[in-house]
Amino acid sequence: MRRFPAMLCAALALGAGSAPAAPGAAGQPAPLADHHQHLFSPAASAWLGASSAPHPITVDQLVADLDAAGIARAALLSSAYVYGDPARHVDDEYERVRAENDWAAAQAARYPERLVALCSFNPLKPYALLELARCATSPEFGRGIKLHFGNSDVQLDDPAHVFRLRQVFRAANARGMAVVVHLRASMARGRPYGAEQARVLLEQVLPYAQDVPVQVAHLAGTGPGYGDPQSHAAMAVLAEAAARRDPRMRQVWFDVASVAQPDMSPADARKLVRRLRQVGMERVLYGSDATVGNDLRTPALWAAFRRLPLTDAEAARVAGNLVPYLR
Repeated sequence: MRRFPAMLCAALALGAGSAPAAPGAAGQPAPLADHHQHLFSPAASAWLGASSAPHPITVDQLVADLDAAGIARAALLSSAYVYGDPARHVDDEYERVRAENDWAAAQAARYPERLVALCSFNPLKPYALLELARCATSPEFGRGIKLHFGNSDVQLDDPAHVFRLRQVFRAANARGMAVVVHLRASMARGRPYGAEQARVLLEQVLPYAQDVPVQVAHLAGTGPGYGDPQSHAAMAVLAEAAARRDPRMRQVWFDVASVAQPDMSPADARKLVRRLRQVGMERVLYGSDATVGNDLRTPALWAAFRRLPLTDAEAARVAGNLVPYLR
């Protein structure tokens, strides 16, 4: 029988609606899991450059952050997709993608009862299905993939891109791999994004992954900067579909990684809570995103989420939600 840390065993014994309290949380529940964490290898950090790369931390620091927030488990989303940015070129791109995925898996393997690694790649690249299959058969992966539409310049109003996404989602579904998707189209390139693109996802892509969890990252936005109107328009389409129990949304979850910030305005906090209630708290997953400095570490981001005007029952429900790839 697989052994779990005492903290996780206690959390699971309490049921889906509660979790262990974080140190100093005055009895408030902490999440069972952080569904959105990244580490960047030294090679990836150097590739991105000082202006783009998050402040690098080690897997030991990540686990220490989880402990400080009272969080038992986490999804470690590989950052290998960064090498597929079409604005940049490297001769050995696929080798670097493989290496970054393997590095993330090796980091997670140091804490096998705490961390689950998900591989990543640009879904439009010729090697995408090959890397998906490699990850699916690897004992270190096989639980899910991470896609970043913005970095990969995926455009949901391009039929060729939609066709490719169907192939990737169908392959993930066939292999029982969850899909974590950063849906927001590239802001740097000014790509169209909003209700129309969300409807394409709902109607033309999600039907190809009906048997596995699909986790929409950052509530269909980018995380910080909740005021982005295009992200609100896209999320409205998906939230309305969830509220009316559209069957295509049956396996769709939403993570709140870095959406709630310590300096969030009361108006934005209320708007965020209304959206979460529309989606349904049973679909909301806690996540932190990459640690980028002392002010945005996991405990601070969980504290920011807890300051939202949620009821105790709503916060407890989110804290107790655990997507299947982490069970």
